[in-house]
Amino acid sequence: MDTSGIESEKVTTKGGIAIGSDTAPVKIIEFINLRCPYSKQWFEKSLPMLDAYVKENKVQRIIKHFDKEKPGLKKGNVLHRYLNHSNPEQAKDDIAFYYAHLDEWGDLSEEEIANYAKEKRKATLHDNKEHVEAILEETREANVTTVPTVFINDAIFDQKIAEKELEELIEEGLA
Repeated sequence: MDTSGIESEKVTTKGGIAIGSDTAPVKIIEFINLRCPYSKQWFEKSLPMLDAYVKENKVQRIIKHFDKEKPGLKKGNVLHRYLNHSNPEQAKDDIAFYYAHLDEWGDLSEEEIANYAKEKRKATLHDNKEHVEAILEETREANVTTVPTVFINDAIFDQKIAEKELEELIEEGLA
């Protein structure tokens, strides 16, 4: 992943879905899209480790759903509207469910995806327009163009990060 054009100083902890305590010393900012198989890979691979760090109040995850105009990824944009930002744990569970069942909904029409969220997760449409616009503006300013793009302190990476390297970055932030 070429990170040379990304201006990480323009990436903030504002917005998105904050999982874990605001007092956690390490903040992980994740730009993902629910239809992206690489975002799925990142989320599922990192979930056990990050859940443990969140539970210990060492890490706060800030998940920012990046609406993309690429035809395949636009389907993820639909589900982004069905995530409840005011209930981060439920949102995390919903994200995990949608990734685990990507093969069920990934090829549905946008209308069918909305119905899928309502039927399978009892989800309701949320007015996340402010969140969406703020995230899009942040990605433009910081020149974040791909999903997933993940930030821990000065490190920028994608789903290809090794588990050991991820752990080292977190531990470095805790030192």
